[in-house]
Amino acid sequence: MQAAILDNLTSIKENKQPLKMVELPVPEVQAGEILLKISACGVCHTELDEIEGRTPPAKLPCILGHQIIGTVVGLGDGATKFATGDRAGIGWINHTCGHCEYCLAGKENLCPDFQATGRDVPGGYAQFVAIAENFAFAIPKIFTDTQAAPLLCAGAIGYRSLRLANLKNGQSLGLTGFGASAHLILKLVRHCYPQTEVFVFARRENERRFARETGAVWAGDIGEESPQKLHAVIDTTPAWKPVVEALKNLAPAGRLVINAIRKEDTDKNYLLQLDYTKHIWLEKEIKSVANVTRQDIEEFLILAAQIPIRPAVEEYPLEEANRALTELKEGRIQGAKVLKIS
Repeated sequence: MQAAILDNLTSIKENKQPLKMVELPVPEVQAGEILLKISACGVCHTELDEIEGRTPPAKLPCILGHQIIGTVVGLGDGATKFATGDRAGIGWINHTCGHCEYCLAGKENLCPDFQATGRDVPGGYAQFVAIAENFAFAIPKIFTDTQAAPLLCAGAIGYRSLRLANLKNGQSLGLTGFGASAHLILKLVRHCYPQTEVFVFARRENERRFARETGAVWAGDIGEESPQKLHAVIDTTPAWKPVVEALKNLAPAGRLVINAIRKEDTDKNYLLQLDYTKHIWLEKEIKSVANVTRQDIEEFLILAAQIPIRPAVEEYPLEEANRALTELKEGRIQGAKVLKIS
């Protein structure tokens, strides 16, 4: 099979070709697993974190990618959840132990044995992938393959972030950054919290324009003050400046939810500008998001199909994965980027 692999950790700013195309054997399906022939795989900022070493792969070389859509073409012994020919999806969550205190409490995203697709095990920047059937998901027919791919991470992590924000209908919400996850959160809010106004903070005018077109009542630069104090803010950026600025815009007892696996170090000195009275006082809260659970993905796919939520998508062939990643690094984003894989 064809695959785009990462051989070495590198800076995408200095190396715009971090992945190389190779031929590899098709994975052998094990007991309880399914084999997917991949048709689409979303491109996520977490791949940049992997390539640049902020959350490095368990071993190199590695096949990245964790927003996978494909057709079941093989069944391991005992696998009964899917039939050959079914469409299925795979997200970031690939394995948990199932018996620790977190798994038993419905918080498998915090499991110490958590394994991630495309980081700890091979992912979707390839033509085939194998996975335990209980960590694969049925995909609603309403979505095309490229529409469905971003729902498995950008959508599901956005859904989890919104739940952690403790937002009530009519309360105001801020979004920092407006890429794959944030534009899906905004679509979700418009349906689930119809009286809530959404305020977007983004670095580039094209992102701000896209936010207003998607339904934001206001869109300004990262450093601007919102027209009113906000009950909650969800940060979807890889930087520290938006975190500090978001705290400034929170109302008393407001909550900031940081939706990121890792933060880049390029602007970490911005944290020195934290002022207790201005940014934290009056019982403001900060909540991080760690991974997703299978329940997050399952619930969000059902809800997204009911609404329906259709992501804005930019498509690339697998051979142009490096271009998609470079554009993502440079902030050239209009919704979600997805690799089409033949």
